[in-house]
Amino acid sequence: MSNFAKRLKELRLEKEISQEDFGKIFNLSKSTISLYESGKREPDYITLQVFSEYFDCSTDYLLGNSDSRETAEQLIEKAISDDPKVVTLFNELKRRDDLQLLFKQVKELSPKAIKRIIKYIKIVEDEEAKED
Repeated sequence: MSNFAKRLKELRLEKEISQEDFGKIFNLSKSTISLYESGKREPDYITLQVFSEYFDCSTDYLLGNSDSRETAEQLIEKAISDDPKVVTLFNELKRRDDLQLLFKQVKELSPKAIKRIIKYIKIVEDEEAKED
């Protein structure tokens, strides 16, 4: 039996849910869940992601690659928990798609380019302050 098969069954049983009811949640048959839990079938990536979200654990835990159930988000939250300003920023980043896009766009830029972007942001902030 694969690590995934063991973990899936263990997590399902912790929630005290039958294979049939578990399958219904994800529009899967009882036999599909049985095949997963016996190691005769593996889920696709999207199904694996959905299962990990349902069980609130990392995909690495579900696959047996880690003994820590914590997701990357949970690990980050724990690491920054002692700095309220960083926690606020992180929560805002999780909530706002526009900020996520901004960070994705600038993460590969040089420090010089990022400083230029910060200058532009300050200009926009000043303009908005004048409008108020």
